[in-house]
Amino acid sequence: MDIRNLEYFIEVARHKSFSKAAEAIHISQPGISKAIKELEAQWGVVLFYRNAKNIELTDSGEVILEQAQQIVSAFYNITVQLDGLAKMQVGKLYIGVPPITAVTALSRLLSAFRNEYPKIQVHLYEFGPKKIEAAIQEGQLDIGIFTPAEQDEQYEKLWLERDPHDIIMQPKHRLAQEEVVDYKQLSNEQFIIYNNEYRLHDLIISRCQQAGFTPKIVLETSQRDLITQMVADDLGIALLPRKLCKSLDARMLISRPLVDPQLYLKLAFVWKKARYLSHAVRQFLDFVRKNAPQT
Repeated sequence: MDIRNLEYFIEVARHKSFSKAAEAIHISQPGISKAIKELEAQWGVVLFYRNAKNIELTDSGEVILEQAQQIVSAFYNITVQLDGLAKMQVGKLYIGVPPITAVTALSRLLSAFRNEYPKIQVHLYEFGPKKIEAAIQEGQLDIGIFTPAEQDEQYEKLWLERDPHDIIMQPKHRLAQEEVVDYKQLSNEQFIIYNNEYRLHDLIISRCQQAGFTPKIVLETSQRDLITQMVADDLGIALLPRKLCKSLDARMLISRPLVDPQLYLKLAFVWKKARYLSHAVRQFLDFVRKNAPQT
């Protein structure tokens, strides 16, 4: 069995497309198709089936994918040991990033990582947290940035960001004179909040209910600019991470902290436990462990 056939199979499963996989690894689409046919002939199973939009793994393909990842990982572990550590400094890395959150530490980490490992290509994809988690499950992403459930044992994680939320409003808003805002003071306000892709969507509603009211929501969105624009147009108030609030134009929007209990944005680098990790991914995670700010 050719190890390259397994690599091609993993890439097709990742991209759910023969053409996209071929483009990603710079070979012809017929070459990809030939490799998959050889694997199917060898095992006597069908690995993929087509639907209206893309291709999906069959039940047999799902089983083989997990084993293929382990085999390829073991093969390259041997290759690295034979050829030296320089082999670990090339490769590709796929990371999912949520659109609203102000992950200020991420850009600094990526810049420093690129300077130290210029041959490792980092590809960022912007999705909502739930889509990021699904993409990790399906093998389309190596790492995602989101808030994992504390007791979820299917993931490994490295914490990246812990940032309290503040309330943003127009400078002429009635609460602008307050130094600190209580949740109860928001009972008559119109809310613009994260959509239900985010765990913070439910947390905001829960905190309001603990204060004795259900928030009046006029919009749920994943678009940060839309949130700030609607607040600037006096269509409601919003809760955003403090680091993001500090970057807002004070002529248009101001922020105020909320009383305890604080509502925190908590983000981590998350990857699936026991899943194949390329050397590029491992190199990045080692770099994060050494260089990420403590949260």
